[in-house]
Amino acid sequence: MTLLQIKYIIEIVNCKSITGASKKLYISQPSLSNSVKELEKELGIIIFNRTPKGISLSAEGAEFLSYARQVYEQSKILEQHYKNHKPIKQLFSVSTQHYSFSVRAFSNLLSCENKNEYDMSIRETRTYEIIEDVKNLTSEIGVLYKSNFNKNVIEKFLSENHLDFYPLFEADAHIFISTSHPLSNRNEVSLEELENYPFLCFEQGSHNSFYFSEEMLSDRIRKKVIRVSDRATLFNLLVGLNGYTVSSGVINTELYGNNILAVKLNCSEKMTVGYILNSKTRPSPICCEYIEELKKLTADSDIKI
Repeated sequence: MTLLQIKYIIEIVNCKSITGASKKLYISQPSLSNSVKELEKELGIIIFNRTPKGISLSAEGAEFLSYARQVYEQSKILEQHYKNHKPIKQLFSVSTQHYSFSVRAFSNLLSCENKNEYDMSIRETRTYEIIEDVKNLTSEIGVLYKSNFNKNVIEKFLSENHLDFYPLFEADAHIFISTSHPLSNRNEVSLEELENYPFLCFEQGSHNSFYFSEEMLSDRIRKKVIRVSDRATLFNLLVGLNGYTVSSGVINTELYGNNILAVKLNCSEKMTVGYILNSKTRPSPICCEYIEELKKLTADSDIKI
């Protein structure tokens, strides 16, 4: 096993394909594939599952990758120490459902980060893709929720992909509406009162199952439904169309000002918001810092953050 082979594995995971990695590494695809197969043969493990649709990390591959990244980063630190190069960039990635506290925790992390250089990413994305990202270690951590309705399905997917769920807080169902909405003066509303208003939700692509929906009570039949792909569009439509969406009631007023309200929904449904980690790896120091920021921001779910 060589550092070059370890670099190849890391780049394939980052690019999510051998083809993409070969282009970035300026090496032919057959040569890259052969190098991976030689490493798998040497170690007696299968690092990548290969299907007609592409490749994905195996359980053994995920475990190998966690060690490989540590070895590769340490080799870079050693090289820089003796060659007097610039400090290595701090690497970190998050995949999350569309939660403002996830973004604020990320912002807080970078604000107090004393590294001169870093390369980090935060992806607000679909529920299934969050699970895939953490499974494949494209992201080190994912943020999503479970409820009585989706719990069995979500836990099944997490278990099959060797992912662990850690709760942050439990919340009652709320709706987000604009301050100009006809129901904005209410402390609590019912689903029946919302019947004639557009329901806004995040589309989930080919995995558009009720169980992967970001919104509680997504299985209810509604007269008006609008699916969107990003948070800014959803909040603009809340204002422009007197629409509503269902969530935890935790909202960042610094991001959205005072144009959006959280109003309690009269129902028994609750949601548990938490983060997921790959059980085959240990969270990096910067991931642990991000988790602490999440905990600080969600310590009291009644606080509008």
